[in-house]
Amino acid sequence: MKKILLIEDNADIRENTCEILELAGYKVIPAENGKIGLEQALKAGPDLIICDIMMPVLDGYGVLHVLQKNENLQHVPFIFLSAKSERPDMRRGMEMGADDYITKPFTETELLSAIESRLKKAEWTQQILASGMEGWSQISENYSGKDPLMALKEDRNINKYKKKQVIYSEGNHPSRLFFVLKGKVKTFKSNEDGKELTIGLYKEGDFLGYIPLIENETYKETAEALEETELAIIPRTDFEELLHQNKDVSVRMIRLLAQNITEKENQLIGLAYNSLRKRVAEALMTLMKKYHTTNNEHFSIHISREDLANIAATATESLIRTLSDFRSEKLIDVRNGDIVILNEKKLKDMLN
Repeated sequence: MKKILLIEDNADIRENTCEILELAGYKVIPAENGKIGLEQALKAGPDLIICDIMMPVLDGYGVLHVLQKNENLQHVPFIFLSAKSERPDMRRGMEMGADDYITKPFTETELLSAIESRLKKAEWTQQILASGMEGWSQISENYSGKDPLMALKEDRNINKYKKKQVIYSEGNHPSRLFFVLKGKVKTFKSNEDGKELTIGLYKEGDFLGYIPLIENETYKETAEALEETELAIIPRTDFEELLHQNKDVSVRMIRLLAQNITEKENQLIGLAYNSLRKRVAEALMTLMKKYHTTNNEHFSIHISREDLANIAATATESLIRTLSDFRSEKLIDVRNGDIVILNEKKLKDMLN
């Protein structure tokens, strides 16, 4: 049951609104002023907050300002509720970060529609943030409205790539965004001796090549198909126009880029300090997290030993010896060239 914090100083409005929300199946937490509302927000962790503007002790703007400073509450959907319908007041609230604005008097339908829309959008956004860039592949059935990011891929030219065919090369200037319709892609960097380090893995439903478009720089890595792959080709101008015109998309991109930086930092720490066994175990877990999409008991993947060695940042010969050790320990098996993970728990424990 979703929890809604209702901050409203008018007792009649507060009681009537609580009744409407409870009949609609929500758990309501009432508060008669902004100070009590903040205390309840910190204590209860609501899924959505409805807040009046003109209140004693602490007004709605003050409540929103404090919430925006709290890491755990700053992304909770926030709806202003007020009799003040002048445009400057509405604009101030939205600029501060409010998600919606309902003016009194309001109908039951107006209230419930706004709440349902904001809850669904928040749930959809959290799914994306939790799964990183691959979350773009989830066209949310719970989101009211079409995802503008996913709409980018529709009615585009499709390029087909064979296994090991290069999609773009390090140092080239980007002119397009890619969307994986079918297959798997890796991105990697090479040193002067030609040794590769895989830094990214992509599957069906992922966008590819977005960072250099945003930075307005050349590609910092090379992208290559791991198997037969089909990509939708999105012109750079279309992607940039969406970023400039859609604030929600821009905010999502900033958050996803921040997450990308964190993942790369963790990868560098692992490469610097982890043992060979840990690096190979982490490479296997990375592949499983990225490509395990079925309900099969054991995850199986077909990948060349060279590609797996590049993910683990080791020589192919060292990787093969480590896989042999894992096999003798019954952590994995090798069947017709496929690597099958038999004991996921022990591999995960190895990383701790």
